[in-house]
Amino acid sequence: MEGIRSKIRNTKFSPSRWGVLFLVLFSLNSYFGYSQSEPKVSSEVDTTFIKIGEQIKFQVIVEADSTDQVIFPEGQTFSPLETVEAFATDTTRKNDRLRLAKTYALTQFDSGSYKLPTQRIEINGKGFFTDSLQINVATVPVDTLAQKMFDIKPLIEVEKSYSNWWKWVLGILLVLLILGGLLYWFVLRKKPLTEEEKVALLPPYDRALMELKKLENSKYLIQDEYKQYYSELTDIVRSYLEEDVNVSALESTTDQLIDKLELMTDAGELELDKDTIFQFKRILQTADLVKFAKSKPDTSVAEQDRKSIEQIVIKTHDALPEPTEEELMEQAEYQEELERKKQKKKLIIAAASFIGFLFLSAAVAIGYYGWEYSKDTVLGHPTKELLEGEWVSSSYGYPPIILESPEVLKRQKVNLPAELKESIKEIQAFEYRSNIGLFTVGATSITMTQLEEPKFEQSVEQMMTNFEKMGAKNIITKEEEFVTISGVNGLKVYGSGKFPIPDSDELLRGKYAMILFGGKGFQQNIMVTWIDGDTYAEEIVDRMLTTLEVKTEI
Repeated sequence: MEGIRSKIRNTKFSPSRWGVLFLVLFSLNSYFGYSQSEPKVSSEVDTTFIKIGEQIKFQVIVEADSTDQVIFPEGQTFSPLETVEAFATDTTRKNDRLRLAKTYALTQFDSGSYKLPTQRIEINGKGFFTDSLQINVATVPVDTLAQKMFDIKPLIEVEKSYSNWWKWVLGILLVLLILGGLLYWFVLRKKPLTEEEKVALLPPYDRALMELKKLENSKYLIQDEYKQYYSELTDIVRSYLEEDVNVSALESTTDQLIDKLELMTDAGELELDKDTIFQFKRILQTADLVKFAKSKPDTSVAEQDRKSIEQIVIKTHDALPEPTEEELMEQAEYQEELERKKQKKKLIIAAASFIGFLFLSAAVAIGYYGWEYSKDTVLGHPTKELLEGEWVSSSYGYPPIILESPEVLKRQKVNLPAELKESIKEIQAFEYRSNIGLFTVGATSITMTQLEEPKFEQSVEQMMTNFEKMGAKNIITKEEEFVTISGVNGLKVYGSGKFPIPDSDELLRGKYAMILFGGKGFQQNIMVTWIDGDTYAEEIVDRMLTTLEVKTEI
């Protein structure tokens, strides 16, 4: 920088160049001045004296460049004070510098003098620390003369909330309603008939007359399509004879059909005169010539043949004897049987559709979630229900153990042996035990009569002794350091073994974990056991230990 200035002093510039030079020097000074300035970190509180439950405002102020990356502390890092709320960062810009102000609301529910620990603010990967402060928490005076003192009320059993049950019921009903609607619409519903279906349902006599009327209005004769005209004409009358007269007319030749009609007339089954039969034979022969010999009669002859066929249909219908009561009953039974078969077919289709839907849903669920998860969802699994249920966060004992768990731990009555009363002042124990399997959660706070360091080794030995008394075998033990999210150090003892099932002689392969914390005059223990291979229990344990917090000062 000094070399640049010396060169400038030895160089002559015009007035316009001095303006440009001033801008360059200002930019260089700004660059070297601001870019190389160190961040500044400071902190302050609005008060150092509060009552139990009141809040203090702790503010961290950072002055840094606009390009610096600043990370403020998050979570419960102010222990023994508790974080109530972390407010949004207030940012103020001045030139190329930023002033960042982060405010935290802190509180404490026990009286005493507490040290607000140093907080680490990370700027561009480098740690900057605030000053530690002493916070005094005073008790709220209670007038015991004006206000009576009462004993602590016993625990009240509270039923688990099922406030969301209606959502499950509504979802199931909605799925069933959709399935029912689809089955009704595509299977059970009587669909509107098409014109062809309506015609097919007409009696043979009415259908034949309607088709002959339709043939009269056709354009076959105008378009010189005699073959199609006579083909439809003979098909109409043959179909009518087959259905109404019960004679095999569609597969018979002209001579065969006439012979059958003459035999029925002679036997008295059909009352037709010989002229009608002769006229019918002539029309069938004309039709054969048109279809096979490419004959072409006059248009008037073709029209007259259609009228003659219409009269033959009418005469044949009138010549048929009235059906007997037995025949009518047989027809009714036949129709009922047809209707029953239709209903049965619909039910089979509906059942097959429903079963197919279930299989398809099961296949999709298994493919997406896996066999074990799908099976446990349908059949139920105790620890899966705990994992996916409504969790609760609570504080247990004194000094408090703060734990988030799927069920509230119930206070256990502990009777201290006479030989332990000299060293142990009080034991507060809480436990949850599943009715099925080995899943248990326990939390214990022990207060000593003397201000001495906790003896974790004795606690671990006592745990092993209790396991052996229960009948456990092949116990494997490991140890490692455990650190809570607020930075409290403890000891984790964990392992596996074969444990007895309650009210049974059977041994199951299980796992356990015991977390021990403590300080002068107290000890805190958290104990968890579960079946080996139970993935849901593993997730529960991981989640509980992630949320575990303890107060290490009395």
